[in-house]
Amino acid sequence: MLMPIINRFLMLGLCLAVLAPARAEVVRVEVTERSNMDATGYEQIAGRLHFEIDPTHPRNRIIADVELAPTNAAGRVAFSSDFRMLKPKAAGHGNGAAWVEIPNRGGKSGLSPFIIQHGFTVLQVGWEFDVPAQAGKLRIAAPVAREKDGRPVRGVVRATFTSDKRAEQFTVGDLAAYPPVDAAGPDSRLSVRTASAFPAGQELPRSRWKLEGQRVSLAGGFEPGKTYELAYLAENPPVAGLGLAAIRDAVAWLKHGDGTLAPVQQAYAFGSSQCGRLLREFVYLGFNTDEQGRLALDGVLAHIAGAGRLDINRRWSVPRGVAAFQTASYPFTDTAQTDPVSGISEGVQENPRVTQKPKIFYMNTGSEYWGAGRVAGLSHTSADGTRDIPLPDNVRSYFFAGTQHGPAAFPPKALSKDAPPANPVSAGPVALALRLAMHRWVTAGTLPPPSAYPKLSDGTLVPVAQVRFPTLPGIASPRSVTAGVRLWNPLWPHGAGGGTELPLLVPQVDADGNDLAGIRMPDVSVPLATCTGWLFRPVSMGEPKELVPLQGAWIPFAATRGQREQRGDPRPALDERYAGKEAYLARVSEALQQLIQQGYLQAADLDPLRKQAGVRWDWVVSRKP
Repeated sequence: MLMPIINRFLMLGLCLAVLAPARAEVVRVEVTERSNMDATGYEQIAGRLHFEIDPTHPRNRIIADVELAPTNAAGRVAFSSDFRMLKPKAAGHGNGAAWVEIPNRGGKSGLSPFIIQHGFTVLQVGWEFDVPAQAGKLRIAAPVAREKDGRPVRGVVRATFTSDKRAEQFTVGDLAAYPPVDAAGPDSRLSVRTASAFPAGQELPRSRWKLEGQRVSLAGGFEPGKTYELAYLAENPPVAGLGLAAIRDAVAWLKHGDGTLAPVQQAYAFGSSQCGRLLREFVYLGFNTDEQGRLALDGVLAHIAGAGRLDINRRWSVPRGVAAFQTASYPFTDTAQTDPVSGISEGVQENPRVTQKPKIFYMNTGSEYWGAGRVAGLSHTSADGTRDIPLPDNVRSYFFAGTQHGPAAFPPKALSKDAPPANPVSAGPVALALRLAMHRWVTAGTLPPPSAYPKLSDGTLVPVAQVRFPTLPGIASPRSVTAGVRLWNPLWPHGAGGGTELPLLVPQVDADGNDLAGIRMPDVSVPLATCTGWLFRPVSMGEPKELVPLQGAWIPFAATRGQREQRGDPRPALDERYAGKEAYLARVSEALQQLIQQGYLQAADLDPLRKQAGVRWDWVVSRKP
């Protein structure tokens, strides 16, 4: 039965190609798979969306190099993307809304109980050209730019990398989409530096290293902890910004297309890390208005993006890269403010390109405030970091106190023997509650929970040198950490202050070293440990004054006062804080009830999170000093 169904949808795609109006962005839908998803009541549809855009349309001219892309007989730029849709099989079981889950480096999202319970449709569309062409990966097939006379476009590509151990060779995967034109040519350079966040470094003699494809070999080996930057000549850059148009036009097709496979009235996007930065760039460049002037995404959840945006709408972009220390270019806030460095005044949402504004949730962990150049504090302060900037009415900002970029598994493990355990504190349940809050805000006008983030005005956000982190055995003070420099903004002459050092504002902490502001899960408000969003590199991994990108630490309290005094730990032990496990769990329950009342958690979260707290108590108590 499956093949006739697939064939019918293949015919539907052909019909769409014939019947689509001249302004249609999705001109053909190619379905290659349609299957039931066990007993969930959902089905999966996979295939390719074929797009055509007018490169002269005002909404498309912002795409870098679109004027150098090949055009068809109609003068349009054609490209295609993998897509995957999860939808309720019975029309009456859907809620009329879709989550557009932005694929992180081509990855697929699962069908969660949350999606099934509420009847959402899920759509994923390939947007990234540098995802490896592998089974199961979602990517875009973007045309390459060529000079007007047909010659290949050539230029120098760059990427940085850091090894955690001594190695003779290193494969620079960030540049996999750009084969070298002349690996031994004069444009091939390799430099090394100790401060990852700052671009200046020492160039290595050409005689010491060799480049084969993306594999670099260095005589004497790469030193752990040092950052290396590779550059070489490449050609045929894909028009990377078409990935933004693919998301925009897929949403337009989903909401308005005659041949949409799952008609919905609302569409919300969720993007985490790389994909959260992509969504900030999507909004900033005006892609939330489709070619016909309509609102594309009704809501945007940019998760763990900080004040960063994605390097995608640029020739020789490297969106696949982790961008470990440089992701933020001016503007940082949604509201326009004059930049004291460049003199420019604009905002992520307040600029001439943005005519349709979605409702937005920004959700960040401690890692986005502390490191990796994401400078989350600048998303709600002035560009010089001296005053708070109010959020627009359509924006909420949520800081998950005491968390790292992504929670570690429990029991937590350390990167090495000379490092503290990784941070397992998770705000996942809060993120789910906020997804539902976004849906209700859009469909029913129900205001979401209030923003919760640190501020300069109440002392919960401070310059890094003023953070009152306690002196703990074996843990270096973080007060000397730096943020790195601004990225170059390609829309502005001189890059809107690109290369200027960024101010670093971080959450202030209590006597235990735990964040004071934000959404404080019981791990933070009824703590068993100090929970950080930062972690220095262990000595065994080299450069111990540098941070490990996007990692935090979980530094348990001593179980008894005697253990604490033996260690020289200033933080009260568990037996000095709590009368016992039941007293501890009673306080956890109170904290959870408060979060539920505030709308940050759902009632169903109470029992599982209380049970989790009990498991963590047992682990800390039984842990060897």
